[in-house]
Amino acid sequence: MEEKKPSAAVTSMVLPFFAAACAASAFLLLFSSGPGARLNLWDFRTGFTMIKLAGYIGFGCAVLALASSVVSVRRRHFKGIFISLLALIVALFAFAIPLYWNFQAQSYPRIHDISTDLSNPPHFVAISSARGAGVRYGGIDVATQQLKAYPDLKTVVLSMPADEAYKRALLIARELKWTVVAERPAEWIIEATDTTRWFGFKDDIAIRIVPAGDRSLLDVRSVSRVGISDVGTNAKRIRAFLAKMAPAAR
Repeated sequence: MEEKKPSAAVTSMVLPFFAAACAASAFLLLFSSGPGARLNLWDFRTGFTMIKLAGYIGFGCAVLALASSVVSVRRRHFKGIFISLLALIVALFAFAIPLYWNFQAQSYPRIHDISTDLSNPPHFVAISSARGAGVRYGGIDVATQQLKAYPDLKTVVLSMPADEAYKRALLIARELKWTVVAERPAEWIIEATDTTRWFGFKDDIAIRIVPAGDRSLLDVRSVSRVGISDVGTNAKRIRAFLAKMAPAAR
């Protein structure tokens, strides 16, 4: 007996659901990459791989959903049209986000140690123990790249004495939800750690205040614990801190 082939009507009905399932898989892969790493279900490198896969799968699903919508339109299968268009939107979303993140990553320098003082960055003491190793500055190469990418990050002159500036800096660090690791008021030094939202990376911050008569000099350093490029995260963190200190700036 000759095997019956599925009719075009059945194919036009199955295709939209397959495209939708494919798009949902890409979406799930993308949006579980970071939270899974934060929960220690997999390594952050696996999370990066998941994001890349989500982009590739999302692109393939978008093509499939587009083809499915065309078939559904020709068959005048309105439910299939709706499901196909929904799958197309989800698939494009899963494709566009990794693509955008990739473009963003390429637009930033491949450095992850940012400081307002490039010749003598604030040092880490307490946090060096937490990291299991000292935090060594990359020198002229890192400084050159930072100057090109973030020329606005410089030592800030505060119109208040060091003791008052220290108290304000400590208050702002806590306001930003940083975990304060060390307080050294006698040296006007603060060490803290911040956790990124998506992957839960630990980034370390050192705040240094130097007396200058009735004023003071403020320097901030923010360093990632893993990776080569920080995609601008440390610079944004320093800017956010300085913006809150701005009323005290000269």
